[in-house]
Amino acid sequence: MEKEVFIVDFEGVKAELPVMPLPSGIRIAFFNLHGNSALTEHCAKLLAKRLQGACDVVITAESKGLQLAHCVARELGQDMYAVARKSKKLYMQDGIDVTIESSITTGKEQKLYLSKHDVELIKGKRVAIVDDVVSTGASLSGLEAIVKKAGGILVQKAFVLAEGDAANRDDILYLGTIPLL
Repeated sequence: MEKEVFIVDFEGVKAELPVMPLPSGIRIAFFNLHGNSALTEHCAKLLAKRLQGACDVVITAESKGLQLAHCVARELGQDMYAVARKSKKLYMQDGIDVTIESSITTGKEQKLYLSKHDVELIKGKRVAIVDDVVSTGASLSGLEAIVKKAGGILVQKAFVLAEGDAANRDDILYLGTIPLL
């Protein structure tokens, strides 16, 4: 039996996304940048063009946004970017945290943690959230809350893909859309 896929075209670079079921019964076109350096670089360049001059620092949530944020920050000439972790690491004892609702892929409440170093990195700066996919907006809300708590000035929210109703939002930018099936 042939696997069902959804094809996305990122300005000339196509990606075949496998359609996968979630425990809730919803099926998603699963997008994963992990290990795909060419697609990550391509999408980062496209997002960086749209963010040029808009922000001083980029923030993402681990883990699927890490390599994307790294490449976007590099394209923007930023030496550092902030990472909101999903577990509290040893070096984060003096950082901050926020609780977020369950996202479409996790299905449970989570926390995001930001190290003191990253708090200082974004405090008083123009911040752009960069991530792979926005869907329900739960993870995005957590990132917005942690930027605010750290004293950053949120100026943009940029994603590779908007999933489902997220494509109707007017407060984000994205490169393409994928459906909820």
